[in-house]
Amino acid sequence: MRRTRILTAVLALAAGLLIGTPPVVAADSTAKVPLAADTYTWKNARIDGGGFVPGIVFNRKEKNLAYARTDIGGAYRWQESTKTWTPLLDSVGWDDWGHTGVVGLASDPVDPDKVYAAVGTYTNSWDPKNGAVMRSSDRGASWQKTMLPFKLGGNMPGRGMGERLAVDPNKNSVLYLGAPSGKGLWRSTDSGVSWSQVTAFPNPGTYQQDPGDTSGYASDNQGVVWVTFDESTGTSGTATRSIYVGVADLQNSVYRSTDGGASWSRLPGQPTGYLAHKGVLDAVNGYLYLTYSDKGGPYDGGKGQVWRYATATGTWTNISPVAEADTSYGFSGLTVDRQKPRTVMATAYSAWWPDTQIFRSTDSGATWTRAWDYTSYPDRANRFTMDVSSSPWLTWGANPAPPEQSPKLGWMTESLEIDPFNSDRMMYGTGATLYGTENLTNWDSGGKFTIRPMVQGLEETAVNDLASPPSGAPLLSALGDLGGFRHTDLTKVPSMMFTQPNFTTTTSLDFAETDPNTVVRVGNLDSGPHIAFSTDNGANWFAGTDPSGVSGGGTVAASSDGSRFVWSPDGAGVRYTTGFGTSWSASSGIPAGAIVESDRVDAKTFYGFKSGKFYVSTDGGATFTASAATGLPSGDSVRFKALPGVKGDVWLAGGAADGAYGLWHSTDSGATWTKLSTVDQADTVGFGKAAPGASYQTLYTSAKIGGVRGVFRSTDKGASWTRINDDAHQWGWTGAAITGDPRVYGRVYVSTNGRGVIYGDSSDTGGPTDPTDPPPTGACAVTYKITNQWSGGFQADVRLTNTGSSPWSGWTLAWAFPNGQTVTQTWNAETTQSGSTVTAKNAAWNANVAPASSVSFGFTGTWSGTNAKPTAFKAGDRTCTVT
Repeated sequence: MRRTRILTAVLALAAGLLIGTPPVVAADSTAKVPLAADTYTWKNARIDGGGFVPGIVFNRKEKNLAYARTDIGGAYRWQESTKTWTPLLDSVGWDDWGHTGVVGLASDPVDPDKVYAAVGTYTNSWDPKNGAVMRSSDRGASWQKTMLPFKLGGNMPGRGMGERLAVDPNKNSVLYLGAPSGKGLWRSTDSGVSWSQVTAFPNPGTYQQDPGDTSGYASDNQGVVWVTFDESTGTSGTATRSIYVGVADLQNSVYRSTDGGASWSRLPGQPTGYLAHKGVLDAVNGYLYLTYSDKGGPYDGGKGQVWRYATATGTWTNISPVAEADTSYGFSGLTVDRQKPRTVMATAYSAWWPDTQIFRSTDSGATWTRAWDYTSYPDRANRFTMDVSSSPWLTWGANPAPPEQSPKLGWMTESLEIDPFNSDRMMYGTGATLYGTENLTNWDSGGKFTIRPMVQGLEETAVNDLASPPSGAPLLSALGDLGGFRHTDLTKVPSMMFTQPNFTTTTSLDFAETDPNTVVRVGNLDSGPHIAFSTDNGANWFAGTDPSGVSGGGTVAASSDGSRFVWSPDGAGVRYTTGFGTSWSASSGIPAGAIVESDRVDAKTFYGFKSGKFYVSTDGGATFTASAATGLPSGDSVRFKALPGVKGDVWLAGGAADGAYGLWHSTDSGATWTKLSTVDQADTVGFGKAAPGASYQTLYTSAKIGGVRGVFRSTDKGASWTRINDDAHQWGWTGAAITGDPRVYGRVYVSTNGRGVIYGDSSDTGGPTDPTDPPPTGACAVTYKITNQWSGGFQADVRLTNTGSSPWSGWTLAWAFPNGQTVTQTWNAETTQSGSTVTAKNAAWNANVAPASSVSFGFTGTWSGTNAKPTAFKAGDRTCTVT
């Protein structure tokens, strides 16, 4: 993630582009909607990383158990066998979209099966809901949630400080949470089920990044920022006596309790004029290490220090690896090698140029060495080598002059952790990825250690627009921070993002329908052009020329044959051009800021929408005329697209709960519209390959249909719908873009705000799956798969397929466990258990299963001795085939 991320995020939030707040939910529709369910396989179009990783947490009891938290993209668990990360918060739904921002994470040091996450994205009005603490007893496979009486800020200033959430290592039913916004310190004594404020804690924090910010973003009090325990001051089963807490207060940053949290006092003799970003305790040698910065981060920080506090004597020692006068950055990342506790490491998190710095000491901070040093300026010697072959875009296509290098060691390096079981493994987060090494101790022997991205599976990009051309690359994406990518293989990381120019954020892109080699994109750039063109399907680019006044990307449309373009940039009115944008002319009849799209057949026809009005141009964008149609959404939370292959066929999704909200269809270029009665609310619309035997392309939408929020597909122009995601795959907010694949029936690409580009493939790739499709013969089939297993627990997925000739309007599935296993929690179904027999019943939204369609549900359970799979299943009175 680049330094400009927060600026673009804030601006885009206001404009409803990058982090658009979902409208308040309206009352459920009472319309009877033909609604079915299909089982999809969901994956990420691989980018690997792409955002800020402010926290990495290793469990200190179990080897290879580690977690990472992101600012807007959820939390992840490390899978040692594959060296990949597994997403844990994909079940967060539309209404709770803010709970994909994780401000604190704690892995239970007593019971490794337990993990906790403090979630919430913004503390100001941008996030309509309060924060929550989520708790899991199966390593994040499933969660329970406790709402808090205040908001949390996973994407707020100061989010790299921490960890704000901590479990008592001696009595693991006790947790502490540091709150922002002046809400103080909170405690749970029942393993996170309930929380109460620690009223004896004296200081809720005072530091604000910018007290004058009227939006409430930079002016929020960053609050209580970390909690750490001195485990040597307690015994198993009794609460730890000494607890240290960091507070965002330049004069009073560290507090301590020596009586298990009953009373608190400012730690005497502490440094002032700084914020303690991290506090890490080495109980073996009796030292509390602290990294300080003059700012809250993660972008700012001009001065800093590193200190060591002796817990037995109260002695403070300045162990800064660089004299304050020689710093232009603050310190944040901090870790102790638990195998060799005199080894300490710290980062210069805000060292933007020429690179970040990592410091290492093997004598408790008495002396330090650096990851790199100057030899003779501007030349430098690195103790490391970098291998970014798995994520080659991390070079940004740059060739900088020394002392800058590409790829960089990083920036925004606020998280840094040495594996407590392996002194050779270290991971650290940056603004763009998660790096790591597995030969760290080469540092001490004079050799070089190798840094590589250790980020596969962790996807954290915010998606603004998507396109799937009929030929060439299957996917083009417009992203925040990274600009966007051309995916020729969805399973591989592209070699480079869009360059020449490199937009900090791409806001819109389009291709010519009958000439997909012609592609246009627009976006934001601190200085330089805001539009670029490609004539080889997005493989290479060249910059266009901005008309006067342009300040941001806005939206753009390419004519069906690629001969002309219409652009609605920020800061200027709508413009059109022939050729590739060497000069632009003002469009008349359409207001500035309108969303623009093109007809996919007629090269002279373009469309626009602004404030409830639909506009049409038939002369290549020179003049627009407002449609007389009424009843469309009055605001600008709208996405619309024209259907390929049919002139004048346009679909429009959007609206708000206090007005028109839904999905509309026009077959006469927007002169008249029909609102679909089958759709309660819709926010995106896209098209994909028609189902076998169908003449009309498949529709896809992120919507609320039949009272259910989800991702839906229709093969009959919206007369009936199939929900294709499930409760375990929701990804928060999916309201920016959606598109089907014109070459693969059933494949859909879904935008997320922090989980990258999700794509799904139907379980039935060989034929139709919607309720109106012709059914096959047969009864039922079941696939039972154990997806995760650990000591005493496991997770399983069950897929039930209707192989009969009639649709189901409800279903039950029964089986008997062979080894006394017990179901503990279920999703996408309701279960009961009597002895070894389990009965699963449909949820309200997935009761209808068409012939040849499937429905899936999952559960966690307990086992001992053996965990064999069930061998027989019955759906009602039907015996199912086990596959």
